[in-house]
Amino acid sequence: MTSPFDAKTEIFQALKNNTLLISLCPGGFHNRNAKPPKDGPEYPRIVYSELKNGDDDYADNEAIAAEVRFQISIFNTAETISSETPIAKEVDKTMKSIGFSRYDSIDLYEEDTKVYHKPMRYLKTYLGGS
Repeated sequence: MTSPFDAKTEIFQALKNNTLLISLCPGGFHNRNAKPPKDGPEYPRIVYSELKNGDDDYADNEAIAAEVRFQISIFNTAETISSETPIAKEVDKTMKSIGFSRYDSIDLYEEDTKVYHKPMRYLKTYLGGS
């Protein structure tokens, strides 16, 4: 059974095992931030970040579950924005395949960088606590 502390690895493995998602995101998958590539396209790309990882339910003063929340952000430019919806669908399918449920999603445009940003937030409860 996967531990809540292994959630980053679980998500990264699931993303990189989705061959369609790999082809749709030549900018790659990154934890927390994305460094510009040495060569090749920078966008579209995905950045995943842990938002919460804490004990949830208790019995006899012991944690019996952990709640883990992640944000999966899709970044595009004006030239690649048409790929946003297909990427979002694949991310959603992938996250649900490993037991996460989506609780939020929004379309943003970052004026300072001129980048389209679609953050999608997911939640999973791990039984057994931390």
